[in-house]
Amino acid sequence: MKCALCVNKNCRNGKDCTTVAADVKYEGEDLESMTASSQIESRYYMKKTRFEELILYAKGMEYKKLGVAFCIGMEKEAKITHEILARDFDVYSVCCKVCGLSKESYGLEQLRGDNFEATCNPIGQALVLNKETTDMNIILGLCIGHDILFTQHSEAPVTTLAVKDRVLAHNPLGAIYSNYYLKNVFDIK
Repeated sequence: MKCALCVNKNCRNGKDCTTVAADVKYEGEDLESMTASSQIESRYYMKKTRFEELILYAKGMEYKKLGVAFCIGMEKEAKITHEILARDFDVYSVCCKVCGLSKESYGLEQLRGDNFEATCNPIGQALVLNKETTDMNIILGLCIGHDILFTQHSEAPVTTLAVKDRVLAHNPLGAIYSNYYLKNVFDIK
């Protein structure tokens, strides 16, 4: 499949270009998730922010306990996120540097040299939130790779509120919307 290169996108009109349709079944929690998502789309299309949609989704799924796994570089955003979500949910938040593990002890490159440097600990973040038995976890600015590890080890479903992009103010699609980046960095004309 190379859907990104398809010009017609006839799937939106019911065409099946795959052999997997017979294997797709939405039932149980999967159907509940699809129902909540569809309701948000149909009722609030172009009216709600991603943050508002996250709250609507969690309410629609009847989640009570939410986890926030955040980058220490987004501690201000994490505090505000925690406070807003705590209006409707029992919220648990965990910083990426949880446990204070040394980069040196894992043979990891250090950013600042020879002094102690704590490594990010996405598996630890997942374990902390797993212990709290959260219903859904939210990624807020975890590094590339760390977000993958967190998602792999989280027992609760995971969504991303913000991805880290230090260069483009946490808006990675800015590179695609920028003619400068397309031309000079990615060599796309």
